[in-house]
Amino acid sequence: MENTLQVHDVLLVNEFEYRFHQPQHGDIVVFPPPVVTTSDFIKRLIGAPGDQFAIRHGIIFRNGQEVKEPYIKEKPAYDLEIKNCSIIVDGQPLLLDSANIPPKSQWQACDRIPNGYYFMMGDNRNNSEDSHIWGFAQLHGEFASGQIKGHKAGFTGHAFLLFWPLDRIRILK
Repeated sequence: MENTLQVHDVLLVNEFEYRFHQPQHGDIVVFPPPVVTTSDFIKRLIGAPGDQFAIRHGIIFRNGQEVKEPYIKEKPAYDLEIKNCSIIVDGQPLLLDSANIPPKSQWQACDRIPNGYYFMMGDNRNNSEDSHIWGFAQLHGEFASGQIKGHKAGFTGHAFLLFWPLDRIRILK
């Protein structure tokens, strides 16, 4: 999440917020990713259920509109689109044995993020293990495919305040 967050930053995370309302675009979310790991990930929510989503020439488009991203370290060096009920990166679909992609029956439209699924990205786009590698994060349920298919999915909480080190204290946006 560089430049927004640095290694060893200490954050406050609201673990109750997503029980009362849906996560929002731009939220910095702590969650267990759909890959084998010993710790939660922290990423920015870039795409939500129902969104059309693409990355072209380093620019993110959500629902046909360019997303302004003053917080990123550098633009993505890859193209991506959601189509054919899959995530396509540089012309190749993510594989079901390594990425969390729901079965076609769970998609409301094959060119939009399915209900219950989220597209998460680190702010250091080209050095981030995020949705362009492992597919969708999920708010609830079990992972649909990938390395830990069938394991519990969910969001741990919304990171809202960086409070250590003292010279970097701020509300996260």
